[in-house]
Amino acid sequence: MSFRSIVHDVRESFGSLSRRGFEVRISGLPGLSGHHRGKSVGALSELHNAPVMVDQSGWAGLPPELLRDVMKRLEEGESTWPSRKDVVACAAACKAWREICKDIVQSPEFCGKLTFPLSLKQPGPRDGLIQCFIKRDKSTLTYHLYLCLSPAVLSENGKFLLAAKRNRRTTYTEYIISVDSKNISRSSNGYVGKMRSNFLGTKFVVYDTQPPYNAGSLASCQRASRRISSRRVSPKVPTGSYPVAQVNYELNVLGTRGPRRMQCTMHSIPASALEPEGVVPGQPKQLLPGPFEESFRSTNASSRFSITDFSSSRFSEISEVVRQDEDGEAKESPLVLCNKVPRWHEQLQCWCLNFRGRVTVASVKNFQLTAAPQPAAVSSESSQPPQQQQQQQQAQPSSSLSSSSDHEKVILQFGKVTKDMFTMDYRYPLSAFQAFAICLTSFDTKLACE
Repeated sequence: MSFRSIVHDVRESFGSLSRRGFEVRISGLPGLSGHHRGKSVGALSELHNAPVMVDQSGWAGLPPELLRDVMKRLEEGESTWPSRKDVVACAAACKAWREICKDIVQSPEFCGKLTFPLSLKQPGPRDGLIQCFIKRDKSTLTYHLYLCLSPAVLSENGKFLLAAKRNRRTTYTEYIISVDSKNISRSSNGYVGKMRSNFLGTKFVVYDTQPPYNAGSLASCQRASRRISSRRVSPKVPTGSYPVAQVNYELNVLGTRGPRRMQCTMHSIPASALEPEGVVPGQPKQLLPGPFEESFRSTNASSRFSITDFSSSRFSEISEVVRQDEDGEAKESPLVLCNKVPRWHEQLQCWCLNFRGRVTVASVKNFQLTAAPQPAAVSSESSQPPQQQQQQQQAQPSSSLSSSSDHEKVILQFGKVTKDMFTMDYRYPLSAFQAFAICLTSFDTKLACE
């Protein structure tokens, strides 16, 4: 008997137990034991007094050592989708199985695989790229992100990850991001964040429903702006959103300054995350927001957050300002990403970037993002005498080479392959949600950049 059949039996057994328990609970409710006596189900206290069925099965009583060994072999064998859904099925069987799966299945940073929905907000792998593609639907103004299941660029075989819908307002454009492909709205259960632009399409702010590690300094002023559907009774959802990233495009009227120039400031990722021992702090433990009480306490932090205004300015005119807290201590600078400057090809008479076969159609939307050099490090080195700089370079050659190579790596690349299909490849320290939000900025109309 293969383990695949065992997983199937477990899913069937737990499903039948849940259905029987649901039928027993419904039959015990007043007004629903026989025929329906109207739309009213009863008071909330009657629901708590209803009998509760406890699911018991022989699979839940397996020895932990045996179960861990079997799940470890399953996780190693089912490494790609759609067969990897068996790992998710095991985690959904019961609480004991779920805890073991959480210990065995690593985050995408270490295994390079997207398994659970939580992986969408966890950093990508350090050693490689996670290949995805985006499908655009102009008729409905929606964008769907899929995980590539085939190495072929034009293959449309993928696993759905995220969806976004564009909403044009009078003075700005807003993109709603959700894990539900059918209900893309802020009132849905799958709402995970949004992205908003200014009127010119040169400044974008990415909002996340999950508080980052520095939530105290990223308190949002829009904590009460989320709309709740009237069909939901006593929803326990947070009402705040956190500005975790900002994307700026340099003014380029009629393209007189060459290709687009963009800069991404990741406020939820410190610049030290790119160091060999660096980490992205404050990774979420769940995809969807927590209870309302916890979110209310987190958004009530006595702090402020200031975002660069939506005025028109060039990158060269924006000075780096070190933010300070109330005690006057300097905070760690956020990670800054800049697009890789393309080179002019004389024979093709166009600007070119090496996407390593992942992009086939030339477009102004194509870009590659790399980490920008730290201004503090550059200024401190330039202020030192040349002899002292040479001595430091000779004393620490390995660290300088490793840091330079990390900053030269392409962290996110986006490009066009067909009329309404685009590839999106990302790596550490970005997550799928952050990469998708950044790529959405390339779709928006830019009156002052084209």
